[in-house]
Amino acid sequence: MLKKILVATDASEYSRQALQRALELARKFHSEIVLLIVIDKPRGYAVNLLDEHVNWLEQIEQGGELAIQATLEGIDISDVPLIKKIVQGNPANMILQEIETENIDLVVMGSHGYGAITGALLGSVSQRVLHGAKCSVLIAK
Repeated sequence: MLKKILVATDASEYSRQALQRALELARKFHSEIVLLIVIDKPRGYAVNLLDEHVNWLEQIEQGGELAIQATLEGIDISDVPLIKKIVQGNPANMILQEIETENIDLVVMGSHGYGAITGALLGSVSQRVLHGAKCSVLIAK
């Protein structure tokens, strides 16, 4: 039984496709969706964190909200329980952590379609989640 489905989003069209697939499954199995955006803090922020005039946590939160809005735009979620989460850190690590802490039954995420060679060189998030998750993972294209 699929009680909780995690959809990892980066607001791309691939992520929107993943959400569509997850919604189909959630409706069929009466599941809850956790929509997760992970903001990976660029190394440049570390230098600028000392700037007391900039609220970096607020900017990260605002960026996450915009990404969630872009993912949800035009998609009907009215009949599916959906929790929106914004976290900061390494995307693959944070997704794997969320799987554990939220007792996720299925992860649905988009593939950017890099292919095996490019994906291996780039160390894609979907590849790392696919190999590290203790639940089923659906990669939507």
